[in-house]
Amino acid sequence: MIKRLASRELKTKFGTFTEILYYDGQKESIALAMGDISGESVLCRMHSHCIGAHVFNSIECTCREEMEAAQKRIQMEGRGVIIWLDQEGKGNGHLALIESIPFKKEFGQAAAYVKAGYKQDARDYSAATQILSDLNIRSIVLLSNSASKAEVLATHGISVTSVRALPIADKSSAE
Repeated sequence: MIKRLASRELKTKFGTFTEILYYDGQKESIALAMGDISGESVLCRMHSHCIGAHVFNSIECTCREEMEAAQKRIQMEGRGVIIWLDQEGKGNGHLALIESIPFKKEFGQAAAYVKAGYKQDARDYSAATQILSDLNIRSIVLLSNSASKAEVLATHGISVTSVRALPIADKSSAE
């Protein structure tokens, strides 16, 4: 069972969000909300922790850019929420991410986890389900570049009315 611990205003380059901290007894999760978010078809980004992109500014993934694009989209609409989940390496952890690197180029990231001995995707969205319920959000418009994530979220009881892609610049020229 997840518990709401605290909230505060968080000023970002995309406007002021309300940061709401949750804890399930093992992990913290955060909801960043803007505007009136209760009800139906609320813009929502389900975002998993990525230390490489968010802390070390890695150019090996697009996690940081996806977070910025989601904040910008929510700012433009004046309403939405980002659910930040502590699930590094698709829920496998940072060690799995490091150990999968030798396989990534040949097999892609998901298959690289399997080659390294981990699950292709070990993420769990049960905390997100509880957070959405706490925020009185009955359905979401998912902000994601992976339409298949909507199917995964549905298995956790999350109603996704549509999926909107996030524009991300090609990073291949950044190297």
